[in-house]
Amino acid sequence: MNREAVVAAALDLLDEVGLDAVSTRQLAKRLGVEQPSLYYHFRSKKELLSAMADAAMAPHAAAPLPQPADHWRDWFLENTRSFRRTLLMRRDGARLHAGSTPGGADLDRIARKMDFLLASGLPERDAQMAMLAASRYTVGCVLEEQADAGLGADTDHPVIPAIDQESAFETGLALLMDGLAQRVET
Repeated sequence: MNREAVVAAALDLLDEVGLDAVSTRQLAKRLGVEQPSLYYHFRSKKELLSAMADAAMAPHAAAPLPQPADHWRDWFLENTRSFRRTLLMRRDGARLHAGSTPGGADLDRIARKMDFLLASGLPERDAQMAMLAASRYTVGCVLEEQADAGLGADTDHPVIPAIDQESAFETGLALLMDGLAQRVET
């Protein structure tokens, strides 16, 4: 048993039972070990959850970084969509990710993305806030989408019609992008 195997088993458990039901006791049972042996790899459940969040975000972390020839808007849209797709890959993916902090290679990727946005004509503060707003918007949308899915919320109400989650996400993202486009320095 190594750290990666523990995280993989924990993510499988997450997909089966949801974030609220993930416990080190259940994880140890799944791995066929005693609960204290997990603490060899992770000092706390919080550290385990952080490693799970990092591993769950691997598909997005593998997405291509922007290239100088890319248009900032096209890249920003695809980057945000990639983030959403990755969060949706895991049960409670948005809840697992919420509150996590980037480190190491993630910080390098963020710096490259920021450099690209700055080179594309976005003022630094606007580029920072755009990345933050898109991230928080995406996490919020996925939180709601995953909560609705968990509740089986398919009801259509005269005041609140059924929501096509992807269309709603895309509409909000377009609004963010339209606002950001007004800030680009030409």
